[in-house]
Amino acid sequence: MQRDPFTDLAARYTEVRARSTALCAPLAPEDHVPQPVADVSPPKWHLAHTTWFFEALLLTPAWPGYRVHHPGYGYLFNSYYEGEGPRVPRAQRGTLSRPTVAEVHAYRAHVDAAVQAWLATRPTPEWLERLELGLQHEQQHQELLLTDIKFILGHQPLRPAYARADTGAVDPQHEHAAQDAGPLRWIAHPGGVVAIGHAGPGFAFDNEGARHEVLLQPFGIANRLVSNAEYAAFIESGGYERAQHWHAEGWDWRSASGERAPMYWFRGEGGAWWHQTLAGPQPLPADAPVTHVNWYEACAYADWAGARLPTEAEWEAAATGAGLPWGRRWEWTASAYAPYPGFRRATGSVGEYNGKFMVNQQVLRGMSFATPPGHARPSYRNFFHPPLRWQYTGIRLARS
Repeated sequence: MQRDPFTDLAARYTEVRARSTALCAPLAPEDHVPQPVADVSPPKWHLAHTTWFFEALLLTPAWPGYRVHHPGYGYLFNSYYEGEGPRVPRAQRGTLSRPTVAEVHAYRAHVDAAVQAWLATRPTPEWLERLELGLQHEQQHQELLLTDIKFILGHQPLRPAYARADTGAVDPQHEHAAQDAGPLRWIAHPGGVVAIGHAGPGFAFDNEGARHEVLLQPFGIANRLVSNAEYAAFIESGGYERAQHWHAEGWDWRSASGERAPMYWFRGEGGAWWHQTLAGPQPLPADAPVTHVNWYEACAYADWAGARLPTEAEWEAAATGAGLPWGRRWEWTASAYAPYPGFRRATGSVGEYNGKFMVNQQVLRGMSFATPPGHARPSYRNFFHPPLRWQYTGIRLARS
């Protein structure tokens, strides 16, 4: 019996949307509002913004007669889409005491019912592609949501836990699970002409194409990520005090910020390293992959270790053709975030999704503990500014 794609998509929509709600279930209402820094958005805003995406970019243009839930929500919950009009500045999202958490959930319920009713009309493939983009967008926000929650709770003086056991959406016990931290081995790649970029089938963001060929020199790439113990050795050896390991911007960041360890690390009794986790403060596990480091720190560590970061083409070639194990952390690469040959922005507001951010950012590859199930692939191009480290970022070494 042939499956009905509309029924399958309706079920998947329900599943994805429910996970966002489940991620917020351990929170108190007060936890939904703070915005400690501009890069971190309040959980309530994430719940509303992902809903606005379906309302503004799908239901309103695709379903004549649809009436928006609240005429003021577009101004509150538009993120960066210039084509959709003015919006609350990003750094002021934490000032939005209204709508309440309950009202945001009512907004989600209104839009969810409308999307399901719209799907029952069996819309055209063009609009189904837009729905898929909305689901992928929400999954991206689920990762941001979890890391923003960790920042909100982890930077409070009481160091509260998000959850100590499996919530049904995420298991905190897997956050810093150990990896095989035996002696580092180099996986050799012969180089040559390789093709990178999304080849299908299935969904990909526009920045993953067009698929194209690149010429690689022979290289080696580490079989595992840098561990907490290895990064602690970098710290203890004075790695944060030696300018020769750092880019100039990185040294400026280190000097201005005063940071001398990854985010969430702190000294416990007797000087041992501890870190803040989703389950609260914990002793630092030596064999877990280091995380919450920025690009400057990753480059400095690689230089100290006599290595370098891989380019994104090297990473993808190794992940797809050399059996590279990946999936624990977003891995910084040496590559600037730039368009692939043949990249074209879509028309309309969805064309603002990725292309306009292709400046002053570095590419990360892989996925992390916080990435939703089914949302990763070797061609995925994540990107952040070099100083940022609140995501689950890690380090993999390469050498020529």
